[in-house]
Amino acid sequence: MAVNGKAIKQRIRSVKNTKKMTKAMELVSAAKMRKAVQSTLNTRLYATMARQLLQQLAGGVELKSPLLQERATARMLVILVSSNRSLCGSFNSNTFKKAGILLANKENAGRHRSVSGKLIISSAEIAVDVLGVGKKSAWFAKKYGYPLVAAFDNLNERPLFEEVLPISSIAMEDFINQKYDKVVLIYTEYQSSLVQEVKMRQLLPVSGTDLEKMLAEIVEDQDVGAEIDEDRYLFEPNKDLIMETILPRLVEIQVYQSILESSASEHSARMVAMKSASEAAGEMIDALTLEFNKARQAAITQEIAEIAGGAAALE
Repeated sequence: MAVNGKAIKQRIRSVKNTKKMTKAMELVSAAKMRKAVQSTLNTRLYATMARQLLQQLAGGVELKSPLLQERATARMLVILVSSNRSLCGSFNSNTFKKAGILLANKENAGRHRSVSGKLIISSAEIAVDVLGVGKKSAWFAKKYGYPLVAAFDNLNERPLFEEVLPISSIAMEDFINQKYDKVVLIYTEYQSSLVQEVKMRQLLPVSGTDLEKMLAEIVEDQDVGAEIDEDRYLFEPNKDLIMETILPRLVEIQVYQSILESSASEHSARMVAMKSASEAAGEMIDALTLEFNKARQAAITQEIAEIAGGAAALE
């Protein structure tokens, strides 16, 4: 019994140490989540105002831009946003599971909409490449057999806008050079500390429909102010040149927004996972403490019985 009691005490000590670590990680993740959510909300406002400006400028204008090229999808680039670290619950597994399902339906994945909302359907067999954001995205590409063209696994937890520009630059350059006919974003949208949802959005060609969906879902409770009244402004040098400047910025902000959304979702998922781990550790400590007390009580009872038996034998 003494050896058993000692082993149980060692296990209790080990679980208590584990609980301290998970509790500390929970608190750290909570602090990081608050900062990431604030960054996400701040960027949502900018993205919404940019979208409104695009809608107003596009009114009555025939848009001509290489980022709006409409062609049947033969090759598609998927920008997959994952995490760099583990211990974030089902964050990555949910992302990869949804991405696998979405990309398995090649016919649906190959469809895309123009800026005017026109649906373009591809009947050709589609080749898919993956551009990974986060170390875990490489695992997805390897598992599902998709070529990994690039991996950005050294971004900060709260990346600056300038750090994300190479990702959108690769996407736009390859699309303009017709290496890819469609570019999509797969990321996890932050809705609350308990709810995150995996989304796939068309990045290129620029789609007013998908851009509207992406922004409409994330600004429901934000006041973005009145819509832009273009009659009150004089655009210099002209609308066409302004559109050529705004379109790349919209692509860049969508990529940046998706990474911030995934970052907030990751920290939220890690906070919840560590909270669950801490609670499980507490329950295990209680169970082990009860087991230790039973073992100690049994040992004391046995010692008393032996002493009583010895005294009876001496009488």
